[in-house]
Amino acid sequence: MPKAFLMTRRTALSGFAAPFLLGGCLNLPPLNLQEGTQAMAFELPGRALPLRCVVTLPSGYLRAPAARWPLLLFLHGSGERGADLEAVKMHGPPKLVALGAEWPLVLVSPQLEAGDRWSPADLHALVNLLKARLRIDPQRVLATGLSLGGMGVWNWAAAYPQDLAAIAPVCGFGDPAIFAKSVCRALSVPVRAYHGAADTVVPLAAQQASVDALRACGGTVEFIVYPGVGHNAWDPAYNDPELLPWLLRQRRT
Repeated sequence: MPKAFLMTRRTALSGFAAPFLLGGCLNLPPLNLQEGTQAMAFELPGRALPLRCVVTLPSGYLRAPAARWPLLLFLHGSGERGADLEAVKMHGPPKLVALGAEWPLVLVSPQLEAGDRWSPADLHALVNLLKARLRIDPQRVLATGLSLGGMGVWNWAAAYPQDLAAIAPVCGFGDPAIFAKSVCRALSVPVRAYHGAADTVVPLAAQQASVDALRACGGTVEFIVYPGVGHNAWDPAYNDPELLPWLLRQRRT
């Protein structure tokens, strides 16, 4: 059964030595966390190693015990894999929050082991655990990711569309080996996607194909393309003043 480990910042930065065991199953009470950022690791079914995460609770989380908050999962790219959990703060929402931005939601940023790819089954299990242990609005679970994480977001939406109110993939694409067979399952998940027109790492055509496939199924997609921008579409995307309001408006019906 899923378990969660709470770690101090020192523990997180020293290879997760001697984590404190918090739980054993989905019936356990909410986690006793602090507002702000903390490191955690979650044991998930079928996963050999705990999934390390940076968890950020918004200002006001503890002062409003009856409130339910949107949940945003951020999936990093291939360069942030490994054992240094601070690496997940290099880009995207974790970076902005670390710099002082206020995002009125629960932000969870997991980290892959070196060489791993995002597993929709692991993300599905993680969301179920988070909804059971934190005060999450189950109708407002959101996901975004860049590059490898953008692919993870697309694949997750196609595999478990019931998990998500919306996704915002950046310079990603749906894995053709699995996405083409299941893309229409994601037609109820609104998408706001971003890409650089001059991207040579993940060509624009790759994400355009995913966008076109979902639109052909009747899905709702906004696709924002930055002329002259290469693979680093994440800086303009995550500084888009419309992105956070768009995410906060999304709800599963």
